[in-house]
Amino acid sequence: MKRKICVVVGSRANYSSIKAVMRAVAAHPALELQVVAGASALLDRYGAVVDIMEKDGFNIDARLFMLVEGETPATMAKSTGLGLIELPTIFERLQPDVVLTVGDRFETMATTLAAAYMNIPLAHTMGGEVSGNIDENIRHAITKFATIHFPASEDARNRIIKLGEQPDTVHNVGCPRMDLVASFLQDETEVSSQLLSEGVGSSFDVKGDFLLVSQHPVTGEYGSGERQVAATLGACLELGMQTLVLWPNADAGSEDVSRGIRKFREQHPDAPFRYVKNLPPEIYMPLMARTRCLIGNSSSAIREGAFIGTPAVNIGSRQTARERGQNVVDSGYTQVEILAAIRDRLKTGRLPSNPIYGDGHAGPRIAEILATATFNINKVITY
Repeated sequence: MKRKICVVVGSRANYSSIKAVMRAVAAHPALELQVVAGASALLDRYGAVVDIMEKDGFNIDARLFMLVEGETPATMAKSTGLGLIELPTIFERLQPDVVLTVGDRFETMATTLAAAYMNIPLAHTMGGEVSGNIDENIRHAITKFATIHFPASEDARNRIIKLGEQPDTVHNVGCPRMDLVASFLQDETEVSSQLLSEGVGSSFDVKGDFLLVSQHPVTGEYGSGERQVAATLGACLELGMQTLVLWPNADAGSEDVSRGIRKFREQHPDAPFRYVKNLPPEIYMPLMARTRCLIGNSSSAIREGAFIGTPAVNIGSRQTARERGQNVVDSGYTQVEILAAIRDRLKTGRLPSNPIYGDGHAGPRIAEILATATFNINKVITY
């Protein structure tokens, strides 16, 4: 009997963070992969990641519509509750042996609580990291529910053990996102401008110099997103360089950031800016390797960016205190600060690879541990 591993994917970030593990689980002779797609992963306005998953060859065993419209703190809490209502029915039907959840997004709390109350062992990737705001609270809460842990760095592993987890359940395997980066860089993946044809705005030449903007709402600063992203885009406009702008994720405040992007686009129709809802990892990561600077508050600047050596400007508090490499400089929210930080990174250029978050082999390591580990859901704190 194969051990059934159920992966719940709730967003584009979830998918890029776990795709390598899904591949490794599907290929392992002792494991059977189950996939649940939910939340923003199902919605076209966030890029319909579920379609990309199916194109990549993954069968979707269940679809979970749980996202309440509004992108406010209240709707984020309600979406979590709706997920908790629906997921037990899915788990009851699929009968997984292990549920695998990713990182720290709000939908992961629903996955975690459903698995815990149903006595299903919970595996957690990318725990133990520090970043500030609600993401950190969710991340550490999931750690206390998880049966087995797959942190991405030794610093994170030590922190999980300090949280009272059994050391033999905490495996520093690296970040699965690095598996994708290593693969794409090794293959020297070329990105055609035609692959960006679904976006809007000016034409875009991937072989020329360009900036890459990925900025999300900060839930603890709800209501500030429009002003924050306007300052970022204004700084990029001053540089006069072609700029690729990604739409934000589905956290509370997403509509504020989206409104700021739409207003900027209307006010500056001739700006050399291209706006895209979502980029699959095989396009996004080669773009990270080619961009002159990645700007915003995405963890990709810190995780993949360190591995690639991408010059990056991290804006604001969303990634507070997260372990990082020399490729990143921090900036406040004003246009003057952001512009100065971008100019600093443009002078520095691409940096040497710094594999803080793994060496590109996390997926097979996780699959092998899932196939052989003994799970004990009756946890006791160790200190």
